[in-house]
Amino acid sequence: MSTLLPAPASAEHEVFYRYVVLGYVKDARGAPLRGVSIKVIREKTGFSYLAETDAQGFYMIVARLGDESLGERLLVKAGSLTATVIARFDRANHTDERGTRLDFLGKKPLERPTWFASTLKRFLAQ
Repeated sequence: MSTLLPAPASAEHEVFYRYVVLGYVKDARGAPLRGVSIKVIREKTGFSYLAETDAQGFYMIVARLGDESLGERLLVKAGSLTATVIARFDRANHTDERGTRLDFLGKKPLERPTWFASTLKRFLAQ
């Protein structure tokens, strides 16, 4: 008699295999923009990840980046706007989520990495 066991979980679900880019897209007066296409492109590979803003103008993209991707450039497009972020994280930390917050306010991209953890926590609590 043989027993079937579930397959082990994929490593892609581990913290050290993902990098989260999240933020808000708002017009120049601060009103949220719904339905804006967001694209994160890994400059190294050209691989892209897609999302769309919700009613609050919020978006979140989970990219597959491992420890070896430290310092990699990511091109972030929000509609016709473009910004570049650098994947920054502590390679030794395999506990905390990795990522950054990038807001688009009017025509100005604004990276706020220190706001990343609290924004992610608030989103996950919904």
